[in-house]
Amino acid sequence: MTTFTKQKLTFEQFLEQCSEEGFYELVNGEIVEVRSTRNHDDVADFIADSFKDEIKRLNFNYVVKNTAVFKTRTAEGIEQGRKPDVSVINKDIWRANRNAYSALEEPIQLAVEVTSTNWEDDYIDKLDEYQRLGIKEYWIVDYLAIGLREYLGNPKVPTVFIFLLDANGKYQRTQFRGAEIIVSATFPELTLTAEQVLTA
Repeated sequence: MTTFTKQKLTFEQFLEQCSEEGFYELVNGEIVEVRSTRNHDDVADFIADSFKDEIKRLNFNYVVKNTAVFKTRTAEGIEQGRKPDVSVINKDIWRANRNAYSALEEPIQLAVEVTSTNWEDDYIDKLDEYQRLGIKEYWIVDYLAIGLREYLGNPKVPTVFIFLLDANGKYQRTQFRGAEIIVSATFPELTLTAEQVLTA
């Protein structure tokens, strides 16, 4: 009996093979299509628009993208290609090579993942990979309250989690619910409540 093992793709092969139409990630060497509901997109768009407003108002040196792909690594060293729902990127890094496709290898400033049925990716895999890469701020927006009770409480409550890198390169978590004002290191004057984000 002959066993055929599908060859795992590298990050570069993923970029070459991946269609520019649609949203894809490289997960454990395989191309995975990332699909989202309109509700999910509305929440992500609201966050992106809010960030863009702050960048314009305060003249911050950032760009906001929903198409940026960047290379992360698992604890085992496997290359992954991640595409957050919202990415806040230093404008100088983004514009360093204007002719390049949107793939990055440097850590971005802020990544937002709006949870959906693959919530474990956001809470476990991406959390670890984004910390390992050195992304300074990571938001998990669990508007469906589908994560674990240890995060969301009992009964589960829709929550915005913000993870900030500390001096040791480890994420420290804070959570925001209801009328609580979200506190962001990247956007310190942001005046959004958790409810505004979660019900966008």
